[in-house]
Amino acid sequence: MAFHKYFSFVLYVFVFAAFPTTAFSKLSHDYYDYTCPNALSTIRSVVEAAVQKERRMGASLLRLHFHDCFVNGCDGSILLDPSSTIDSEKNALPNFQSARGFEVVDEIKEAVDEACGKPVVSCADILAVAARDSVVALGGPSWKVRLGRRDSTTASREAANANIPAPFFSLSELINNFKSHGLNERDLVALSGGHTIGNARCATFRDHIYNDSNINPHFAKELKHICPREGGDSNLAPLDRSAARFDSAYFSDLVHKKGLLHSDQELFNGGSTDALVKIYSHNTKGFHKDFAKSMIKMGNIKPLTGNRGEIRLNCRRVN
Repeated sequence: MAFHKYFSFVLYVFVFAAFPTTAFSKLSHDYYDYTCPNALSTIRSVVEAAVQKERRMGASLLRLHFHDCFVNGCDGSILLDPSSTIDSEKNALPNFQSARGFEVVDEIKEAVDEACGKPVVSCADILAVAARDSVVALGGPSWKVRLGRRDSTTASREAANANIPAPFFSLSELINNFKSHGLNERDLVALSGGHTIGNARCATFRDHIYNDSNINPHFAKELKHICPREGGDSNLAPLDRSAARFDSAYFSDLVHKKGLLHSDQELFNGGSTDALVKIYSHNTKGFHKDFAKSMIKMGNIKPLTGNRGEIRLNCRRVN
């Protein structure tokens, strides 16, 4: 019986390897159960320690997964350092001097390879699991991460600049951007709720507080002390009023015109997403449920599986 199951699995992989990968193909919850049963608990331990040391790190690890998936799929490409053959996504405008958490990913990779006895867990899967564990560590929902992604051997700064939604996007631009990745309006609003944790740099919200009208004037005045018209680009402000807890305060803030980014406030500005923002603002359980569903959906954007890609020995470099 065991041989028959093994043979069937091998035949399945062989027959379908040549076909395009669809949303949920060949990824599974139990992917590492036999090759490395301690993989997920090891990742969780490192993430929990990192978030306990610096609660902001939870948001940083969540953001790495998001920015990875929106550039040619969830393939760990954001982790690659610049080289003669790699035009690193770390140097793209949405990531440069703001994406962080790479050292924690290195720490996870080292720990999980040691726990497994060899490098069997991909860097792309590490990002997906670390994002989930970060959310849980900050009081958010859990979900079963589908696993089995492999790592890319390429990166694209140009694709990162083109595909990661910008903080100045309008609602229609946000909707179209998410749609291009197979995500709908509910996914857009739920995933934007990830901004209930973490901070943003002054450079990303300066135009909103000085030039937009759809912002609470007292809120804008407070932010101007943090973010002057000139200089202070790296000064930080929390994305919502309880930025170390994964709650629904982000949506309540939007209802009161206290969204930090222009793109945040666009979700509640008289458009088609207003109703869902209102629902989430007083229904944390509903938000958590939808966020988990949308994270699973996002985590399955164009994964590399089968014999495509590789399992990197070092997340920063191609083997």
